[in-house]
Amino acid sequence: MWKDFKEFAMEGNVLDLAVGVIIGAAFGKIVSSLVDSIIMPLLSIFTSENNVSNWSYTIGGAEIMYGDFLQSIIDFFIIAFSIFIFIRLLMKFKRHKDEEVEEVTAEEALLTEIRDLLRQQNQS
Repeated sequence: MWKDFKEFAMEGNVLDLAVGVIIGAAFGKIVSSLVDSIIMPLLSIFTSENNVSNWSYTIGGAEIMYGDFLQSIIDFFIIAFSIFIFIRLLMKFKRHKDEEVEEVTAEEALLTEIRDLLRQQNQS
């Protein structure tokens, strides 16, 4: 059982997931700081408040705190957009890296063909 767990824990997918969670948490803090320090103060120009989380509406004796909900929606969309941009940039860099690796000169192609022919001759 320990051996099975060790194999599972040491697989690349589990380690990649752990790194992704850690980076995601750090990225979440960066985006939260962006929202709290830059975006919400800019929105306060239009709303005259720096934070919409204290907005509420009273019906009878019940106070509906819809500001927290709105603040969560704003945070979600900003975080989702930031992650979208970040992943898009990573994929762009990855494509450039893959394109550089795949470039094969005519000489390399010819040498590869010669190597393959020599292997076939040696196996016969």
